[in-house]
Amino acid sequence: MGDLFKMLNPRTVALIGATEKKGSFGKALFDNLRQNRGINFFPINNKRSSLNNLPCHSSILDISEHIDLAVIVIPAAAVPAVVEECGRAGVDGVVIVSSGFGETGAGGRELERQIVTAGRNYGMRIVGPGSLGIMRTNIGLNATTLSTQPESGNIAFIAHTGNFPRTLYDWGISEHIGFSMIASLGSAVDVDFGSIIDFLGSDSQTKSIIIYLENEIGNVRRFVSAARAFTRSKPIVVLKPRQIKSDNEECYTHTGMLADAEEVANAVFRRIGMVRVWEPKDILTTASVLCSRNHPRGPNLAIITNAGGMGVMAAGRLLASGGRLAELSAPTIKKLDLLLPPFWKRGNPVNVMRDAEVERYIGALNACLADANVDGVLVIYTPQDAARSADLAAAMISVAEATGKPLLTAWLGGNEVKQGKEILLRKDIPAYETSEDAIRAYMYMYNYQKNILLVNETPSELSVDQTPPINNLKTLIKKICRVGKPVLTDDEAVRFLSNYGIPTIKSYVAESEAAALRYADEIGYPVVLKISSPEIIFRHDVGGIVTGIKSADALKEEYQKIFQRVRLRAPQATIKGVIVQKMVEMIDYELILGAKKDKSFGSVIMFGRGGIGVEVFQDFSLALPPLNQTLARRLIEDTRVYQLLQGYRGKPPADLRQLEEIIVSFSNLVMDFPEIQEMDINPLGIVNGKAVALDAKIIMDKGCLEESAQYPHLVITPYPVRYVSNWRSADGTDVLLRPIKPEDEPLEHDMLTEISEETLRGRYYQTIKNISHMMHVRSCNIDYEREMAIVAEIRENNKRKIIGIGSFALEGDLEKCEFAVIVHDKYQGRGLAYKLLDYLIGIAGEKNLSEFFGYIEAGNIKMQKLCEKLGMSKEPLPDGLIRVSLLFK
Repeated sequence: MGDLFKMLNPRTVALIGATEKKGSFGKALFDNLRQNRGINFFPINNKRSSLNNLPCHSSILDISEHIDLAVIVIPAAAVPAVVEECGRAGVDGVVIVSSGFGETGAGGRELERQIVTAGRNYGMRIVGPGSLGIMRTNIGLNATTLSTQPESGNIAFIAHTGNFPRTLYDWGISEHIGFSMIASLGSAVDVDFGSIIDFLGSDSQTKSIIIYLENEIGNVRRFVSAARAFTRSKPIVVLKPRQIKSDNEECYTHTGMLADAEEVANAVFRRIGMVRVWEPKDILTTASVLCSRNHPRGPNLAIITNAGGMGVMAAGRLLASGGRLAELSAPTIKKLDLLLPPFWKRGNPVNVMRDAEVERYIGALNACLADANVDGVLVIYTPQDAARSADLAAAMISVAEATGKPLLTAWLGGNEVKQGKEILLRKDIPAYETSEDAIRAYMYMYNYQKNILLVNETPSELSVDQTPPINNLKTLIKKICRVGKPVLTDDEAVRFLSNYGIPTIKSYVAESEAAALRYADEIGYPVVLKISSPEIIFRHDVGGIVTGIKSADALKEEYQKIFQRVRLRAPQATIKGVIVQKMVEMIDYELILGAKKDKSFGSVIMFGRGGIGVEVFQDFSLALPPLNQTLARRLIEDTRVYQLLQGYRGKPPADLRQLEEIIVSFSNLVMDFPEIQEMDINPLGIVNGKAVALDAKIIMDKGCLEESAQYPHLVITPYPVRYVSNWRSADGTDVLLRPIKPEDEPLEHDMLTEISEETLRGRYYQTIKNISHMMHVRSCNIDYEREMAIVAEIRENNKRKIIGIGSFALEGDLEKCEFAVIVHDKYQGRGLAYKLLDYLIGIAGEKNLSEFFGYIEAGNIKMQKLCEKLGMSKEPLPDGLIRVSLLFK
């Protein structure tokens, strides 16, 4: 749809509803647009021939020039007809400032529908309605109702509409925050957060994005995909008000109850690599420090202060926030001994005393920054009788420029510190009003860096069946959904787990006392009895579990009692019988592994401390599927129970590798079945180090058969197994063609370090001297929604080996893709490059793209001929490259 790039880089702008009426949006927009540099401005008002000496048109259809951007600020009822006229005039995009649409009820929603229809019919992008406009400071565009022009900078600010974003904007101006873009999306009926993030991904002026997220995101899958692409190299900071938990939400499992909207949102932001802040002012300062060149390698902070009490309070805040006080090394202590009075406490925080001159401050700062144990430094200044605020700030500039560690400051006070704080901010040295603000910023920086490192970590291969037998389960699911049964029986749930290789305890459903006795004899005492009923989710609540049954006589007695208790406490429940299960007498740890389909972000996985106290412990973490070994381990490590699992009070440690495999298998199960609404494995017991599922519940989605799209419940596209195929090269070599995965880094590294410099240069257009981990992360850890890489794998000397890689990545408009291909020197000339490109062309065609293009060195005649053979056209470029292209449309 439409050309968002031209819309947001306009050469021509029309304002429909321009006016001179004071206090109106039309007047504010008129005043801003007429001052835009390098942009032709056309005011439109059908009742005026001119405005402020500018000629005024009665309709956009009267303008002979092509209009890139039209801004509409007229009554809502008239907007659909004007949008239709904009479409007829060939306008690339419109910003609708007018309000009175979906928020007003059915009539307003009908107006919105007409606007969206017109936009689609003419291929025209729409921002709004209810937008405050778009501002891009670096190109001189101010198509907003805002009266104050901010400093030009490298932070983009995206929000819906409302009074609070204006407050954030004003704060930013007062803090000397420079903006590259301000985008108010309004109702976001077309252009949403994902669209703008994609646009900013190719904007060299934007180094970070801040998002104020109050309403619905829009296209969630595009938002997640766009944000993942952006955060690979630049940070996104989001402020989202806490959502009050609704008592009306139906939940059937512990996972359903614990994984509320707030916890799910946190998991999404963490997986994307976004930083969520909780204080309004933090969104601006955090964005500034995150796009700085210095990020902390760890949580170890040194604190320097001229007021001991302030240092103690800052240290307390740091420890409470999960940070650590850096342990100063012996050489650093010796340096400080020479600088400070003999009675200083020889530790961190470093109190330079109230009589500290600038030289003492700077000496202590240099000593701490040089310490290998220190990851960052916070300098706290209070106005005293020695060092002056402005003098100390000026002296810190050269230190900040020379260090590779983050340096933060807290300038405490009012007028006495104002000048010094201004000096620091102008030199991009973070300066905060309180030490608490500075500590929060440091921890945001550290957690961001920690998250990025984890996202970029190469996972290990796991012994997990990637193609479990699921067809019989799909047939079962269809039957269950058709009869409207919301809960799977216990034996059906166990069947699901077993098919995915998740260990279970052998159990039987007994419909009579005699059957229960027979099964107990077969299993061997002691046994457990559990009531079997699809209406009873939490058996403990109705007395539906009996443990420690050690004999036939005890079983007979408990068999009768369990039915009596359940019929008394759940008289409406349909009872199938009782489950007879071998009792595990020594469970070292009880865990929970669950899933829930969130209404906004789809399925999420939960792991934590389990058992009957799961909702009391509140010890769990969430993650988005698909999961790999690294993400599974992170899910485990983000809980408090992780410490117990390493061995506690004589209990053996859990086999964490087996636990990772179970979590990944569980993730695969959840991915394969969008029909699952909620699911609990509780408890997942750890017995002598090994995990086994002792109980499971699976709740079906009532509308499970209505979904037609593939993976409708996932916001991250899983590994595309459908693109795995076999091929035989011209010389008879059997080759496995499959999509790349993060675990392929070692194999890719082997290939790239074996091939010739010429072959590498043909792929990367430059000499590659160091093939780094980050290069592999970029090529192996891809988003299958907007990228594809097919590897050619063979077995050589009984080892797996990658001999070729073909890839493409979608442009920001998601309409075109750029391809690249590389083949190991030893295997060139066997038709592999042709096969890889042909394979990629097929996948690009499935994505309904308009163009498949790439770049080839002018001297690479062989590759040019291969592309011609595939039907591509050629275009010489002035930089010694040839652009080859295949048009789909």
